Amino acid sequence: MAAVAKLRKRAAQLREAVDHHNHRYHVLDDPEISDAEYDALFRELQALEAEHPALRTADSPTQRVGAAPATGFAQVRHELPMLSLANAFSDEELAEFDKRVRERLQTEDAVAYSAEPKLDGVAVSLRYEKGVLVQAATRGDGTTGENITENVRTIRSVPLRLQGGAPALLEVRGEVYMTRKGFAAINVKARESGDKVFANPRNAAAGSLRQLDSRITAKRPLAMYCYARGVTSSDVSFDTHAQVLSAFREWGLPVSPEIELVTGVAGCNGYYESIGKLRAELPYDIDGVVFKVNSLRAQAELGTVSRAPRWAIARKFPAEEAVTRLLDVGFQVGRTGAVTPVARLSPVTVGGVTVSNATLHNMDEVERKDVRIGDTVVVRRAGDVIPEVVRPLKEKRPKGARKPKMPKVCPVCGSAVVRESEQAAHRCTGGLFCGAQRKQAIWHFASRRAMDIDGLGGKLIEQLVDAGLIEHVDDIYALQLEQLQDLERMGEKSARNLLAALEKSKQTTLGRFVYALGIREVGETTAQTLADHFGDLDGLMQADEETLLDVADVGPVVAEHVQQFFAEPRNREVIAALQRAGVRWPAGTPRTTDRPLKGHTYVLTGTLEGLTRDQAKARLQALGARVSGSVSGKTTGVVAGSNPGSKLDKAEALGVMIMDESELEALLQAHEAS
Repeated sequence: MAAVAKLRKRAAQLREAVDHHNHRYHVLDDPEISDAEYDALFRELQALEAEHPALRTADSPTQRVGAAPATGFAQVRHELPMLSLANAFSDEELAEFDKRVRERLQTEDAVAYSAEPKLDGVAVSLRYEKGVLVQAATRGDGTTGENITENVRTIRSVPLRLQGGAPALLEVRGEVYMTRKGFAAINVKARESGDKVFANPRNAAAGSLRQLDSRITAKRPLAMYCYARGVTSSDVSFDTHAQVLSAFREWGLPVSPEIELVTGVAGCNGYYESIGKLRAELPYDIDGVVFKVNSLRAQAELGTVSRAPRWAIARKFPAEEAVTRLLDVGFQVGRTGAVTPVARLSPVTVGGVTVSNATLHNMDEVERKDVRIGDTVVVRRAGDVIPEVVRPLKEKRPKGARKPKMPKVCPVCGSAVVRESEQAAHRCTGGLFCGAQRKQAIWHFASRRAMDIDGLGGKLIEQLVDAGLIEHVDDIYALQLEQLQDLERMGEKSARNLLAALEKSKQTTLGRFVYALGIREVGETTAQTLADHFGDLDGLMQADEETLLDVADVGPVVAEHVQQFFAEPRNREVIAALQRAGVRWPAGTPRTTDRPLKGHTYVLTGTLEGLTRDQAKARLQALGARVSGSVSGKTTGVVAGSNPGSKLDKAEALGVMIMDESELEALLQAHEAS
């Protein structure tokens, strides 16, 4: 019995610790421990519950992964209706609302309002009993909603157990939403896999909450802000709405940091304007602001009418969609070479901003939506920042409307445009030559793991390109002292240091040089593998896809990218110019087949004393080994320095050989000497 009590106590301690750190990370955005430390606590709790299922509780943080598919959603009747809000679309309508409030309260004094952003998400009710989440429901028709408890349990910012001081019964109302960043990420995956994309973050959040398989919901980037209470037990009382929100924060519930107390209609207008200016910077969509009378006694006195409270109103932002004509479709080239269609529109005002250009995402989307030049189209300001064409109004399509066509050559540099295998993206192949890609190409070329040009960072590259001093990557080796020292924050000493770094970088290795070229999908390891296999640059440049597929770890996608890169004459011209500038590497690099550690994979973790991680990696790769960033059952060995991370734990769990630095040095010396 003592042993069982000890295990139960440890499980409770772990649940409390994981809940605490979840709250610090997902709600307060202020973590106290590293990811590795959190993972260790979580894994210990998982293991303990797996070995002793009786210790697993409904509010355990291990239960956020979702459950098996349900057959449907049960209905939930709200004890207090979840009301809608009346809307105000102008300053005059907001002033009329404030006037009605003061008349009903029989006061001439300015009324205090709680002001908050109106999230464009899904209204949800949470029910906590004795501090534990027992039910979550959608708003539904305001009286009856759907039970989505299992799905809401997967949302990291929703506490499964409240912190101290919470009442015995607490119903919380709030909005579940999806961040713009998360929305963009899931749509990218959807396009890549050929699935249907979501129209906007609100639809994505609603669709995620209505998944019958909560394991799918668990993978969606959902969050929640709480803004009101429903039924609450009598062991807690409040005088103001602000006190309610303050208590929510104390109990661990997420509350919007943008909520403020304002006074009178002037304060409401000021808040509306300030949030409107901040709107584009918020990580989530909002479609207005909400003003609530702060006094709960005044709220009760004002009451409700129909399905809306008299004590609250939503001041909406201008409409976010508009209709206009598609005049033409142009094509722009991004810094990574992606060629994307851009709608040229007859100027139209959308959400208070005049729009004449809008994104069409990619040609697959153009075809799916059947957008044609000459169409009348619906335009939306997606995420309040980037306008997009939502759909054409086919009933208004004129005769002769033309389908847009992807150009065969880059509109910036004239290099060939190709479509990547099994992907929606089209790309310019002139990676080293294309003006649209030059800043990215030069930054990558100069980076530490590529040519390692100390002092040539992003801001300086911006200056050099914008000043017209460098057009292509080879131009960096033609820079002169006089040109550099006149740049902002440069000076003679910094200029001389950069020139010295440029001269030093000319002596490199073939693997580093291949990596520096920035070929898509060719990372450090693949670049070294290619260098080892071909032994010289000419052999690599002349290889066709079939020859490239003979290289270990090179698949069809990498082979296609490498062949396309070297097939572009402009890239070859830049490479030749780099060689004329003096960039060199040792000739006759042995092939991987001659390397003693070919087929072996090592992982480095922690801090090494005698070697840097880069030095250890380079020596292992020179012997034919692969150096990976993750541990698996195929890993040959893990080299552990001081303060190793979770990779060491995984190696121990998988039974992978673990080496210290002295054992690594012995291994290297034994093979380097042979």
